[in-house]
Amino acid sequence: MKLVKRSFWKLRSWRLIHLDERELILVLSLIVGIFSGLAAIILKNIIHTAGILLTENFNSPFESNQYLVYPGIGILITFLFVKYFVKSDISHGISKVLDAISNRDSLLRAHNMFTSMISSTITIGFGGSVGAEAPVVLTGSAIGSNIARFFRLNYRMMTLLVGCGAAGAISGIFKAPFAGLLFAIEVLMLDLTMSSLLPLLISSASAATLAYFFMGNAYQFTFKFEQPFQLHNIHWYFLLGLFCGLFSFIFTRGNFFIESIFRKINNNYVRILIGAGLLGLLIFFFPSLWGEGYHSIDMILNNAGNNVVNNSLLIGLKNDHLIFPFIILAIMLMKIVATSATIGSGGNGGVFAPTLFLGGFAGYFISIVLNQNGFPVSTQNFVLAGMAGMMAGVMHAPMTAIFLIAEITGGFGLFIPLMITSAVAYLTIMPFEPHSIYHKRLALRGELITHDKDKAVLTLVKLRNVIETDLLTINIDSTLGELVKVISKSKRNIFPVVDNENNFYGVILLDDIREIMFDKDCYGKIYVKDILTAPPTIILPNDKMEIVMKKFSESNAWNLPVVQEKKYIGFVSKSTIFNAYRSQLMHFTED
Repeated sequence: MKLVKRSFWKLRSWRLIHLDERELILVLSLIVGIFSGLAAIILKNIIHTAGILLTENFNSPFESNQYLVYPGIGILITFLFVKYFVKSDISHGISKVLDAISNRDSLLRAHNMFTSMISSTITIGFGGSVGAEAPVVLTGSAIGSNIARFFRLNYRMMTLLVGCGAAGAISGIFKAPFAGLLFAIEVLMLDLTMSSLLPLLISSASAATLAYFFMGNAYQFTFKFEQPFQLHNIHWYFLLGLFCGLFSFIFTRGNFFIESIFRKINNNYVRILIGAGLLGLLIFFFPSLWGEGYHSIDMILNNAGNNVVNNSLLIGLKNDHLIFPFIILAIMLMKIVATSATIGSGGNGGVFAPTLFLGGFAGYFISIVLNQNGFPVSTQNFVLAGMAGMMAGVMHAPMTAIFLIAEITGGFGLFIPLMITSAVAYLTIMPFEPHSIYHKRLALRGELITHDKDKAVLTLVKLRNVIETDLLTINIDSTLGELVKVISKSKRNIFPVVDNENNFYGVILLDDIREIMFDKDCYGKIYVKDILTAPPTIILPNDKMEIVMKKFSESNAWNLPVVQEKKYIGFVSKSTIFNAYRSQLMHFTED
C-alpha cells in the first residue's frame, strides 16, 4: 500500500514538472475516453449476452411465461445490490451527473465507476424496460471526475473531464463520436470553446475507435436503404415532428407521474412486487417491451415490423391492417408505463433507449397510417426520423439526435428529414416543457447549470456561503441608550432586532436614528420597538440564488435578513454576493 501511495506521489510530481495544465488535460481526456469507451463496450456486450441466454427458448406465448418472472427477479436483485452494497442512490444517472456539476463541484463518488454498470446489467439483462446509456454515462463521468480529483484539478477542469467521460460513454456505446461530443455540449451544457472542444473530441474519438476495434465497423442498426429522401414527402416529416413533440410531452409527464406514485409506496418490497408484477404482465402481452428494445427497432427497419407481436397473445392480429396500427400505439403507451415501473420499483437504467424505441415506433405508426390511406412513404426513413424527433423532444438535444441517428444507422443521406423532424419536435414540446427530462429535476429545485454563463455561475454561488452572521443584534425591549452602546461597538450601520428567543422583528438603520442618537434625554424614553423598521422582504435559507437576486431587484434593497420560521439567522448583502460571483467566475471560465 505504501508503495502504491509513493508511486502516486511520484506521478503527481512528474506531472507538475513536465506537463502544464493544457497538456495535462489533453493527456487525461485520452485516458478518460479509453476507459469510458471500455466501460460502454463491456456493458453493451454483457447485456446482449444475458438477453440471449434468458430468452433463446421463447418460441411461443405459451413457452414465454418467464416474461412474467424474469423482470421482477432483476429488479429485486438490483434493489438488494444497491441497498446492501452500494448504500446510495444511483438511479437517474445523467441527472446525477448534472447534479454533481451544479451542486458538488463535479465530484462523483468512486463507486459510481462500476456500481451503475453492475446494477443496470442486472436490471436490463433480466428484461427491465430501460436503457444502459444513462448508467454508462454516469460511469464515464465518474471516471473523469475521479481522475481529475487524483490530479487535484480545479472545478472547471474537473467539469471538463466529467464531460469527456460522458462523451466517451455515448461515443463508445453507439460508435458515434459526433453524437458523444454534442451530447456533452447539449445535455451536460458544457461551454463550446476551443479549450473544451479539443479534449471532448479526443475522448469521443478514442472511445469510438476502441468500440470499432472490439465490435467491428457494423452500424448499431443493420438494414438496407430502399428509398432515398423524396422532397414531395417533406410535409409528412413536419407531421411526424409534431407527433414526436406531443408524444415527448406525454412521455416526460407520464414518467414523472408514474415514478411519483411508486415513491409514495413506503414499503420497499411492496413497491418491488407491484412494479415487477406490472412490468411482467406488460412484457408478457407486449414482448417488444423486453429490455432496451433495439431488437424491435431492427425488425421495423428490416420490413418485419409485424413481428413485434411475436411470442405474444396478439400474434393473430399481426396481419390485421385495421387493428395493427392501434397495437403499435398501445405498445408506445405501455412502454412509458414499463420504463417508469422499472425505475420506480427499484431497477436501474435510463430513458435514452426507451426514447429511441418510442421514436422508432412513432415513425412506424405514422408511416403505417399514411401508407394505408394512399400516401406512400418510406417506413425506414420515418422510423429513423422518428427516433431523432423523440430524442430532440425528450432530451432537448436536437443536434445530438440528428448526428446520433445518422451515425448509428449510416443514414447520412437523411439529414434533411432528420433536421426537420427534430426541429419541429423540439419546438412543439418547448412551450409545455422548457426543460429536458434530465434537467427537469434540477430545474424544479433551481439548481440547473445552463448555457447562460451568468445564470450558470450564479447557480454555483450557494446562499449558505454568503450569509453574514457578524452583525450585532439588539433586543426589542432595549432602550435607545442601550442601542447606542451596541452601535459604539459595531462597524456596521444596520442592527437586527430580536427578542430573547431570537425571533426576528425588524431592523434599526443608523441613518434613521442619527438625529436622536446623540440626545441623551431620549436614551431612557425611546425604545427600540418604537423606532425599528420592517425590511422590504426576507430571504429564506432554502432560497436559490436566482430567487435571492430577484428579491433584491424587486425590493431595491442592498441588505436583506435571512429568517427561518421567525428565527433570525443573518444578513445577505449584494456586495457579498457579487464578490462570491466574481470568485466563482474565475473558476468557471478561462483564466
